[in-house]
Amino acid sequence: MAYQTINPATGKLIKTYADISDQDLEAALANAHKAFETDWRRRPVAERAKVVSAAAAILRRKSEEYAHYLTLEMGKLINEARAEIGLSADILDYYAKKAESYLKPRTLPESRGAELHIEPVGVLLGIEPWNFPYYQIARVAGPQLMVGNVLLLKHAESVPQSALAFARLFEEAGAPTGVYTNIFASIQQIGRIIEDPRVRGVTVTGSERAGAAVAERAGRNLKKSVMELGGSDPLIVLEDAPIESTLDSALVGRTFNAGQSCIGSKRIIVVGKERGKIFLDGFVQRMASLKSGDPEDPGTTLGPLVSEKALNLLLDQIAQAKRDGGKIAVGGKRIDRPGFYLEPTVLTDLSKNNAIYTQELFGPVAAFYVVENEEEAIHLANATPFGLGASVFTADIKRGRRVAAKIDSGMVFINQPAWTAAELPFGGIKNSGFGRELSELGFGEFVNEKLINVAPAGSPPWGPVALH
Repeated sequence: MAYQTINPATGKLIKTYADISDQDLEAALANAHKAFETDWRRRPVAERAKVVSAAAAILRRKSEEYAHYLTLEMGKLINEARAEIGLSADILDYYAKKAESYLKPRTLPESRGAELHIEPVGVLLGIEPWNFPYYQIARVAGPQLMVGNVLLLKHAESVPQSALAFARLFEEAGAPTGVYTNIFASIQQIGRIIEDPRVRGVTVTGSERAGAAVAERAGRNLKKSVMELGGSDPLIVLEDAPIESTLDSALVGRTFNAGQSCIGSKRIIVVGKERGKIFLDGFVQRMASLKSGDPEDPGTTLGPLVSEKALNLLLDQIAQAKRDGGKIAVGGKRIDRPGFYLEPTVLTDLSKNNAIYTQELFGPVAAFYVVENEEEAIHLANATPFGLGASVFTADIKRGRRVAAKIDSGMVFINQPAWTAAELPFGGIKNSGFGRELSELGFGEFVNEKLINVAPAGSPPWGPVALH
């Protein structure tokens, strides 16, 4: 498995890294297990918070250095890279501040003397993707390190410098050896890690195929897993939605991070034939106005795709959409310049028989639909194997809530494209995975909620007792 930096803005290979050896991998596992058993889990939460907060401070202080790795390795626009760094630091700080309250024992009022105590479970394996190299790690590392677990992190092969940079954060912040360990592991090695009894849980953000393979192996070994997988989010435009502001939101929802986002607004669904024509014209105009270029240049508004493979996959999907009767309203071709750039593309006339109807488009390509009424919009929104996020645009908030309640997804945003923050739970249903990250829900995914039930000396063998 080749861990290497290829600049997607130029297509040039920058640097290659070797896979971890089996001997070094065993040492990493041993160090992680030792750190958990003898040190990290036993530290007061305030001491763990000092380390995690320090990591957030280093990330902010070195923001420009860290932003450079993102633009270099996956072509992220420089301002979007800075935003990701700010969000990642916010997540680390959020858990450093909130963990103490989240860890407080909870009494069970229906049974006097009963308490739930939150405890860590051990070594966790994180498998993370390339599209948000820091944010994806922060939403795992923040809660899990604060609860007292330790983390082995296997990042995507295309962002090794970003992976190493994030590992340095915790080293510089004073984390003991084994608390956070980056591993450039192969698929075979990852399989062995999942099966190792010292590892107690696995969290994956990635494709359906990768998630299914990891979940199967984790399940066979009785390991809990959290799966954050693909998405094909609908963005519903109801009849009363303001056109211009909704168009602006749709553009951001579809093209942020060059469209390489699991919660991107991939399917635009407009209610009403006339409004559909108006919205399509405005959306096409906005998509066509995007300017490709060097992602380090603040004036660039369209970055490259992460790889030649990703670009070719989208070109194949566009060609398939056309073969199945779809039309291209704008774009559809590779941009004639170095790097992996695709014209912003809008696909229309996509019938149920079109292969694209149920596929995820992971790039600056939108599937555009016009329906006659709200019921058709909801039906189309749910006609997907995915269920991550969704958006509903309307001037009537009450109606927006009613429509949101009928959409099969883990998250629905009214009058905004889907977004994320430390305090908002993140996750989906159906083929988009299971489990949650962020907020208190993310904090509680890999914990032992231990019952401690107290009765006075001399109590009967079972049943409730009166405590004094």
